Amino acid sequence: MYVLELGGEDDAFAAAEAAVAARDVAVIAPGVALARGLDADRFRSLAFGRRAGELLARCEATSEAAGAAVRSATVDRDGPVAVRARDVRGTADVDTQAIERVVGSVLVDRGFTVDLETPDHVLLVLCAGDECVLAWQLVESERGYGDRLPTDRPFFQPGSMDPLLARSVVNLARVEPGDVVLDPMCGTGGLLIEAGLVGGRPVGFDAQRKMTAGTRENLGKYLDGRWDVGMADATRLPLADGAADAIVLDAPYGRQSKIATHGLGDLVAGALAEARRVAPRGVLVADRSWHVAAESAGWSVERVFQRRVHRSLDRYVHVLS
Repeated sequence: MYVLELGGEDDAFAAAEAAVAARDVAVIAPGVALARGLDADRFRSLAFGRRAGELLARCEATSEAAGAAVRSATVDRDGPVAVRARDVRGTADVDTQAIERVVGSVLVDRGFTVDLETPDHVLLVLCAGDECVLAWQLVESERGYGDRLPTDRPFFQPGSMDPLLARSVVNLARVEPGDVVLDPMCGTGGLLIEAGLVGGRPVGFDAQRKMTAGTRENLGKYLDGRWDVGMADATRLPLADGAADAIVLDAPYGRQSKIATHGLGDLVAGALAEARRVAPRGVLVADRSWHVAAESAGWSVERVFQRRVHRSLDRYVHVLS
């Protein structure tokens, strides 16, 4: 059994993303989930996964209970260890330093040495709500999203998706290394950047020449691999049936788009139908639910997540297959 520490505030969303790297993910407390299988390499690519480890014990969220759990557990490690305790999202109201001292003392009594700088093993103690889980850390996700902020790219337009959400969208689309990932309305290329960074081959189109030029600049800064960007109408793509492995699409927002509101529905419906022709799975992000339009275009809508951006904007993330 494996323990996952989840980021963000929406555990259902984070668990759905984590499911690309773990099997049978089940949230047991705020920001904490258990899973029956783990792909450590894939976990590193998660946006809303923080750490994962092999479960050692579960107990109440107190230092005494954590110490007792370690004292009675079967420990199959050797070499120096470090204890890292976390009050996940501040929901447990525990003294993490006291937990580290108690658990560390138990480990020393069991013959371990403690090395806080270069340990061979890290014992995570994750406290959330009334739950406490102890796990030998196996992997941390790779961060660095702050280095790819939309405002820091060579080409920027207001309303660009932040890289953290873009990465989660790519993961929800189940992009694997080598997959052709299509964005038929690529805008400034944020989704394609993240697709390329997880090993996909990005292919983008946009109806505006300045967007395709800007996307090429942005992809050139962040990606070394193969990618293709061109001008096209998202409802009439110059691609053969089944040419892509996955689609990622951030639809125009009604109040921000230059497209008249009465024409937005036709555009999104047409883009969804065309995307269905060229790819078997994907994710649509929009400022409203397009559930009915997606099903009419031939997609099965697996999940729709509603995520608050600010008071006047929610994003709806549709997982399609």
